[in-house]
Amino acid sequence: MKSYILYLFVILFSLSAYSQIDSRKKSFNIPAIEAPQDTKTETPEIKPEENLDLPKPTPNTPFPKKEFSMFAEEEFGDPGELYVDKINKTLDHLKLSKEEIELRNGSTVDQYLGDFNSNGKFVNVVYRDHGYMDGDIIQVRVNDDVVHARVFLSNSFKGFKLDLKPGINKIDFVALNQGESGPNTAEFRVIDDMGNVVTHNQWNLATGVKATVIVVKE
Repeated sequence: MKSYILYLFVILFSLSAYSQIDSRKKSFNIPAIEAPQDTKTETPEIKPEENLDLPKPTPNTPFPKKEFSMFAEEEFGDPGELYVDKINKTLDHLKLSKEEIELRNGSTVDQYLGDFNSNGKFVNVVYRDHGYMDGDIIQVRVNDDVVHARVFLSNSFKGFKLDLKPGINKIDFVALNQGESGPNTAEFRVIDDMGNVVTHNQWNLATGVKATVIVVKE
C-alpha cells in the first residue's frame, strides 16, 4: 500500500514539474506605459524681424517731390496719332505743295480730266497701273452705269470697246482701294476707231475717289 502511494506521489510531482517548465516557454506581455500629459513639446512661433532702418509712414508724411530735371518728361500716347503727327510735322518742314502732297497721299476729291471730241463709231478705253503693281483695283462706269465692277490693275494695258453715242459719253474710274503702297495709281488711254489717241492721262486717287473723262461725239 505504501509503495502504491509513493508511486502516485512521484507521478504527481513529475506532472507539476513539467507544467512549470512548459509555462516558462510561453510568451508574456509587457504593459504599455502612458507618457505624462505635460511632456508634450510645442514649436515656438518665429516672428519676422522689423526693419528698423525704414521710418513708418504717418498721416502727415508728405509725398516725395519730383526731382528737378532740365529735360522734358517723355509722354506716351497713341502710336498711330504720334506717327501721323510726325508725318505732318515732316510735311510742314519740307513745305510740300498741294500737288506734291496729293501725289504722295492720293487725291481726296474727284478729278476731272477733261472732255474731248471724236467722230468715230467707237473708242477703245485701256488702262494699267503705271507704278509698282501693288494690287490697285478700280471700278469703271459709263454714263453712271457700271460696266466693270472690279478691275485689277496690272502693268499691262487692259480695257474695253465703247460704242459712242451722240453727245456726251462720260467715263468714270473709281478707286476701290489704294493697294499695298498707295495711292491708287493708273495710266489710261482713249483711242478712236482709226487708231488715233483721243486723250491719255494718269491719276493718283485715295480710296473711293473717282477720275472722270468725257468723250463728245459730234
